[in-house]
Amino acid sequence: MNAPHTVPSPVFTGTRLKGLDFANRLSVAPMTRISASPSGVPGERMQHYYERFARGGFSLITTEGIYTDKAYAQTYKGQPGLTDRQQAEAWRHVTDAVHAEGGRIFAQLMHGGALAQGNPYRSDTVGPSPVRPKGSQMAGYHGDGPYALPREISESEIADAIAGFAAAARLAIEVAGFDGIEIHGANGYLLDQFFTDFSNRRTDRWGGDIIQRFGLSLEVLKAVRAAIGPDVPLGLRLSQGKVNDFNHKWAEREEGAARVFEALAESPADFVHVTEFEAWQPAFEGGETSLVALARRHAPRLFLIANGSLHDRKRAEEVLASGADVIALGRGALVNPDWPRLAASSRDLRPFELPFLAPISDIKDSELAL
Repeated sequence: MNAPHTVPSPVFTGTRLKGLDFANRLSVAPMTRISASPSGVPGERMQHYYERFARGGFSLITTEGIYTDKAYAQTYKGQPGLTDRQQAEAWRHVTDAVHAEGGRIFAQLMHGGALAQGNPYRSDTVGPSPVRPKGSQMAGYHGDGPYALPREISESEIADAIAGFAAAARLAIEVAGFDGIEIHGANGYLLDQFFTDFSNRRTDRWGGDIIQRFGLSLEVLKAVRAAIGPDVPLGLRLSQGKVNDFNHKWAEREEGAARVFEALAESPADFVHVTEFEAWQPAFEGGETSLVALARRHAPRLFLIANGSLHDRKRAEEVLASGADVIALGRGALVNPDWPRLAASSRDLRPFELPFLAPISDIKDSELAL
């Protein structure tokens, strides 16, 4: 008598992005871990942190946000950079370790803009407009008190910021050995500040309707593509909520989302990474469609990564069915760096506990021991 045939979970099936093969649909989401040296150089601690995810079976790892220039980009004390050869060569130890375990690793490049709270290169902050960010500085990242009132970034400084993304991307590929580039256009940082109506009051070409506000993200993608060539995977992370404004929603709702994803599909991007608190939920109050499903509908050519409370395998499968190509785990990967291996063998997952992030969101000894 033949054994009953079981269909494997789609989570554990392979996929492919621009010449890169992935053994499963599981990735590690970018998480700020502020464990680099004061000069932004990643060390052995960070190498072991990223290596363990690949050893645990994740096919793709996206780094924490990496700052892109020695001007206004750095956001947090202890944040790593990709602004010079020393930083890039140190990242090479990380990428080599991940590759040795069979994983792939993308560099997430970011500029903090008005949310900078630990930048040693500048004492002031810049943003699209002189609008103080909502909320307070992130205590878990050594912040205290309200955010500074930013100065409106000038046209020449915008050009410098774009050039910083491109230069960092080139170092990431040519020196550090990353497999792809993700541009951080989410969570309230500079590109998202331009994208958001509250923080962008400009009347020049960088302000206006949702697509004009999205213009800086599109220009960064163009500059980075020119720097890294046509064959390297390149994408953008998008969100509604922000680290300082968790419940923010796009005022333009489904119509605006359609325009944004359509513009992104026409850009040099190969993938989009969307993140919501719960990725399967409707994107807008009173609606029925998730941001993942909207991205799939309006940007069908793009490879789609979805993040948002997907550490439950059934939820991950649900979001894959709604259009995602890959699931990105944050908290779930932090406490279960071997989540793919545990889930594949139906073993119990470790529960998330606050000490993994508190009081400071750096890399803990307990994590490296897992």
